Amino acid sequence: MEWFSTLSLALGTAWTSGINLYATVSVLGLLQKFGATKLPGGLDVLDNWWIIGVAAFLYFIEFFADKIPYVDSVWDAVHTFIRVPAGAIVAYAATNEMDAGVFTIAALLGGGLAFSSHGTKAALRAGANLSPEPVSNWILSITEDVIAFAGTVLAVFAPVLIAIVLIIFTIFFFWFAPKVFRAVRRMLSAVRSFFAGEGFRAAARKPQ
Repeated sequence: MEWFSTLSLALGTAWTSGINLYATVSVLGLLQKFGATKLPGGLDVLDNWWIIGVAAFLYFIEFFADKIPYVDSVWDAVHTFIRVPAGAIVAYAATNEMDAGVFTIAALLGGGLAFSSHGTKAALRAGANLSPEPVSNWILSITEDVIAFAGTVLAVFAPVLIAIVLIIFTIFFFWFAPKVFRAVRRMLSAVRSFFAGEGFRAAARKPQ
């Protein structure tokens, strides 16, 4: 069952990377650094204090940026090009000592899971930014942080549970995928309009 644990960890942490990459890397690094686990494949490099420190610092920045309306959507738009490939890299690194067919498929699935979790997060944030109050942003941000931390821990210590979570999430994502894709397009369009000097809210309401 070691292959199942490794694959669950690879895909689970790829999924949480799409939600909060820096929290995922910090938790993985600290768990190995303090001897709580032995990470598979190339993930063992994450116990380097420099990597942990940079990830923790970026998480600190994201913690505040993620709770400010409009800033969070700009942050998510930029991280579309960071979280998704990072999810693929995390999945690949965890499985790179397995057969070539396995780590190739794991990297593809990892990128897909990172994209789906990131897209869902960004879509929810874009919707929340259409309301004038900031409370919904704070609640969503804190919830996402909890999911990222808890999901990473489950991926390491409870492979069956994280596999169940991933299956449920995947079913949910495919059910709501059209709405997620439309919301992500609106978010990217709104961010472009925001930098062009137009109102974020008006641009986000434009039909895609």
